[in-house]
Amino acid sequence: MTMTPEQIVAANKANIETLVGLTNKAVAGVEQLIELNLAATKAAMEDTQSHTHAALSAKDSQELLALQASIFQPFAEKVVSYNRHLYDIASGTGADFSHMVESKIAEAQETFHSLFDNMAKNAPAGSEPAVNAFKTAIASGNQALEQVQKAVKQASDLAETNFKTMANSALNAAQTAPAAKTTKKRSS
Repeated sequence: MTMTPEQIVAANKANIETLVGLTNKAVAGVEQLIELNLAATKAAMEDTQSHTHAALSAKDSQELLALQASIFQPFAEKVVSYNRHLYDIASGTGADFSHMVESKIAEAQETFHSLFDNMAKNAPAGSEPAVNAFKTAIASGNQALEQVQKAVKQASDLAETNFKTMANSALNAAQTAPAAKTTKKRSS
Protein backbone atom coordinates (compact mmCIF):
# COMPACT_ATOMS: atom_id res chain seq x y z
CA MET A 1 0.00 0.00 0.00
CA THR A 2 1.48 3.33 -1.02
CA MET A 3 0.81 6.57 0.74
CA THR A 4 -0.60 9.56 -1.06
CA PRO A 5 1.25 12.87 -0.88
CA GLU A 6 -1.49 14.19 1.39
CA GLN A 7 -0.98 11.29 3.80
CA ILE A 8 2.79 11.85 3.82
CA VAL A 9 2.29 15.57 4.54
CA ALA A 10 -0.23 14.76 7.30
CA ALA A 11 2.15 12.22 8.88
CA ASN A 12 5.05 14.70 8.77
CA LYS A 13 2.85 17.42 10.24
CA ALA A 14 1.80 15.10 13.09
CA ASN A 15 5.43 14.18 13.76
CA ILE A 16 6.47 17.84 13.86
CA GLU A 17 3.59 18.64 16.22
CA THR A 18 4.70 15.79 18.49
CA LEU A 19 8.29 17.05 18.43
CA VAL A 20 7.16 20.59 19.24
CA GLY A 21 4.98 19.26 22.08
CA LEU A 22 7.85 17.27 23.56
CA THR A 23 10.17 20.25 23.23
CA ASN A 24 7.65 22.48 25.01
CA LYS A 25 7.35 19.93 27.83
CA ALA A 26 11.14 19.78 28.16
CA VAL A 27 11.43 23.59 28.21
CA ALA A 28 8.69 23.80 30.83
CA GLY A 29 10.59 21.30 32.98
CA VAL A 30 13.81 23.32 32.61
CA GLU A 31 11.92 26.50 33.54
CA GLN A 32 10.60 24.83 36.69
CA LEU A 33 14.09 23.62 37.54
CA ILE A 34 15.53 27.12 37.08
CA GLU A 35 12.79 28.63 39.27
CA LEU A 36 13.45 26.01 41.94
CA ASN A 37 17.20 26.65 41.88
CA LEU A 38 16.74 30.43 42.01
CA ALA A 39 14.41 30.12 44.98
CA ALA A 40 16.83 27.74 46.72
CA THR A 41 19.77 30.07 46.06
CA LYS A 42 17.89 33.10 47.42
CA ALA A 43 16.83 31.17 50.51
CA ALA A 44 20.39 29.91 51.06
CA MET A 45 21.77 33.45 50.80
CA GLU A 46 19.18 34.77 53.26
CA ASP A 47 19.85 31.91 55.66
CA THR A 48 23.61 32.43 55.44
CA GLN A 49 23.23 36.12 56.19
CA SER A 50 20.90 35.45 59.09
CA HIS A 51 23.12 32.73 60.56
CA THR A 52 26.24 34.84 60.16
CA HIS A 53 24.64 37.71 62.07
CA ALA A 54 23.47 35.31 64.76
CA ALA A 55 26.93 33.70 65.04
CA LEU A 56 28.63 37.08 65.28
CA SER A 57 26.27 38.15 68.05
CA ALA A 58 26.80 34.99 70.13
CA LYS A 59 28.04 35.86 73.60
CA ASP A 60 29.92 32.65 74.37
CA SER A 61 30.86 29.26 72.92
CA GLN A 62 27.81 27.54 74.46
CA GLU A 63 25.48 29.95 72.67
CA LEU A 64 27.42 29.40 69.42
CA LEU A 65 27.15 25.61 69.79
CA ALA A 66 23.43 25.89 70.50
CA LEU A 67 23.06 28.06 67.38
CA GLN A 68 24.86 25.49 65.27
CA ALA A 69 22.62 22.73 66.58
CA SER A 70 19.50 24.78 65.83
CA ILE A 71 20.62 25.37 62.23
CA PHE A 72 20.95 21.67 61.35
CA GLN A 73 17.27 20.66 61.38
CA PRO A 74 15.91 23.54 59.24
CA PHE A 75 18.77 22.95 56.78
CA ALA A 76 17.92 19.24 56.53
CA GLU A 77 14.24 20.07 56.06
CA LYS A 78 15.12 22.46 53.23
CA VAL A 79 17.32 19.85 51.55
CA VAL A 80 14.52 17.28 51.75
CA SER A 81 12.00 19.83 50.44
CA TYR A 82 14.33 20.77 47.57
CA ASN A 83 14.78 17.11 46.66
CA ARG A 84 11.02 16.54 46.74
CA HIS A 85 10.44 19.48 44.41
CA LEU A 86 13.22 18.28 42.13
CA TYR A 87 11.70 14.80 42.06
CA ASP A 88 8.23 16.24 41.33
CA ILE A 89 9.59 18.24 38.40
CA ALA A 90 11.48 15.27 36.99
CA SER A 91 8.64 12.80 37.45
CA GLY A 92 6.06 15.25 36.06
CA THR A 93 8.14 15.91 32.97
CA GLY A 94 8.86 12.20 32.58
CA ALA A 95 5.16 11.39 32.90
CA ASP A 96 4.35 13.93 30.18
CA PHE A 97 6.95 12.36 27.89
CA SER A 98 5.70 8.85 28.68
CA HIS A 99 2.11 9.82 28.00
CA MET A 100 3.00 11.30 24.62
CA VAL A 101 5.13 8.30 23.67
CA GLU A 102 2.41 5.85 24.75
CA SER A 103 -0.19 7.72 22.69
CA LYS A 104 2.09 7.66 19.64
CA ILE A 105 2.72 3.94 20.12
CA ALA A 106 -1.04 3.35 20.35
CA GLU A 107 -1.58 5.36 17.16
CA ALA A 108 1.15 3.42 15.36
CA GLN A 109 -0.31 0.11 16.53
CA GLU A 110 -3.75 1.12 15.37
CA THR A 111 -2.41 2.18 11.97
CA PHE A 112 -0.45 -1.05 11.67
CA HIS A 113 -3.49 -3.17 12.60
CA SER A 114 -5.62 -1.29 10.10
CA LEU A 115 -3.01 -1.76 7.40
CA PHE A 116 -2.61 -5.45 8.23
CA ASP A 117 -6.38 -6.05 8.28
CA ASN A 118 -6.63 -4.38 4.88
CA MET A 119 -3.82 -6.56 3.53
CA ALA A 120 -5.39 -9.70 5.06
CA LYS A 121 -8.71 -8.97 3.37
CA ASN A 122 -6.96 -8.72 0.01
CA ALA A 123 -4.69 -11.73 0.57
CA PRO A 124 -4.85 -14.48 -2.03
CA ALA A 125 -6.83 -17.62 -1.32
CA GLY A 126 -4.92 -20.23 0.64
CA SER A 127 -2.88 -17.71 2.67
CA GLU A 128 -5.13 -17.94 5.73
CA PRO A 129 -2.64 -20.02 7.80
CA ALA A 130 0.12 -17.45 7.19
CA VAL A 131 -2.24 -14.57 8.00
CA ASN A 132 -3.38 -16.30 11.21
CA ALA A 133 0.23 -17.00 12.22
CA PHE A 134 1.08 -13.35 11.66
CA LYS A 135 -1.97 -12.24 13.69
CA THR A 136 -0.85 -14.52 16.52
CA ALA A 137 2.65 -13.03 16.39
CA ILE A 138 1.22 -9.51 16.51
CA ALA A 139 -0.98 -10.40 19.50
CA SER A 140 2.00 -11.92 21.31
CA GLY A 141 4.06 -8.82 20.60
CA ASN A 142 1.30 -6.59 21.96
CA GLN A 143 1.05 -8.69 25.11
CA ALA A 144 4.80 -8.48 25.60
CA LEU A 145 4.68 -4.69 25.16
CA GLU A 146 1.87 -4.42 27.71
CA GLN A 147 3.88 -6.52 30.19
CA VAL A 148 6.92 -4.28 29.72
CA GLN A 149 4.78 -1.18 30.24
CA LYS A 150 3.32 -2.69 33.44
CA ALA A 151 6.79 -3.59 34.70
CA VAL A 152 8.07 -0.06 34.01
CA LYS A 153 5.08 1.42 35.84
CA GLN A 154 5.65 -0.90 38.82
CA ALA A 155 9.35 -0.02 38.90
CA SER A 156 8.51 3.67 38.71
CA ASP A 157 5.99 3.36 41.54
CA LEU A 158 8.52 1.43 43.64
CA ALA A 159 11.19 4.08 43.00
CA GLU A 160 8.77 6.82 44.04
CA THR A 161 7.86 4.95 47.21
CA ASN A 162 11.54 4.38 48.02
CA PHE A 163 12.33 8.05 47.40
CA LYS A 164 9.56 9.17 49.75
CA THR A 165 10.69 6.68 52.40
CA MET A 166 14.30 7.87 52.17
CA ALA A 167 13.23 11.52 52.32
CA ASN A 168 11.13 10.86 55.43
CA SER A 169 13.98 8.89 57.02
CA ALA A 170 16.42 11.71 56.33
CA LEU A 171 14.01 14.23 57.79
CA ASN A 172 13.45 12.09 60.89
CA ALA A 173 17.20 11.66 61.32
CA ALA A 174 17.67 15.41 61.04
CA GLN A 175 15.02 16.00 63.67
CA THR A 176 16.55 13.56 66.14
CA ALA A 177 20.20 14.55 65.58
CA PRO A 178 20.09 17.98 67.32
CA ALA A 179 18.24 16.45 70.27
CA ALA A 180 20.87 13.73 70.62
CA LYS A 181 23.72 16.29 70.54
CA THR A 182 22.04 18.45 73.17
CA THR A 183 21.44 15.42 75.42
CA LYS A 184 25.09 14.34 75.15
CA LYS A 185 26.37 17.83 76.00
CA ARG A 186 24.15 18.11 79.05
CA SER A 187 25.22 14.72 80.39
CA SER A 188 28.94 15.58 80.05
